[in-house]
Amino acid sequence: MARYTGPKTRIARKFGEAIYGPDKNFEKRKYGPGQHGNSRRRKTSEYGLMLAEKQKAKYTYGVLEKQFRIMFENALRESGITGVNLLQALESRLDNIVYRLGFAPTRAAARQLVNHRHIVVDGKVLDIPSYQVKPGQTVGLRERSKSLEIVADTLAGYNHAKYPWFEWDEQAKAGKYLHKPEREDIPENIKEQLIVELYSK
Repeated sequence: MARYTGPKTRIARKFGEAIYGPDKNFEKRKYGPGQHGNSRRRKTSEYGLMLAEKQKAKYTYGVLEKQFRIMFENALRESGITGVNLLQALESRLDNIVYRLGFAPTRAAARQLVNHRHIVVDGKVLDIPSYQVKPGQTVGLRERSKSLEIVADTLAGYNHAKYPWFEWDEQAKAGKYLHKPEREDIPENIKEQLIVELYSK
């Protein structure tokens, strides 16, 4: 399956929440997409709920099925809670960190910044959105990319304090990844235990 490039509101309506961030079109139509989206739905099975949670996590972070499966298997091998390990791995992706640091308004835009070589990790240009940033590494912008309009607009008034696992350097326009986030600090509404149960079947 190729990466989804269709209307974001349609996916948000499918899951009943604005998984891509504030969406005025979603606010107008919070029911499911399609001709019968506003009619009464049949009760979803237990398997259907688990599958939907996995799909929601994939769409939220912009990860394909094969990548997601590999990340789950890696999370399973690590010590600790598998579901939390998985979310921490998703949060540690370079495109997600670029988004969390306020360089881009969405994860898709953050992915594009990485692909177009605007991002540096410890001073070295990296163009791999799935790169796993390690605690202690610093993520910033190339000097010539600091004047990009999309970056300036997103950073204007951005509150970096809401993500305590980063240390923001205003002068350098860069953030140091201090540690993996605690589960309670990750704002995404994902029931990771359902994903673990799905893959354990």
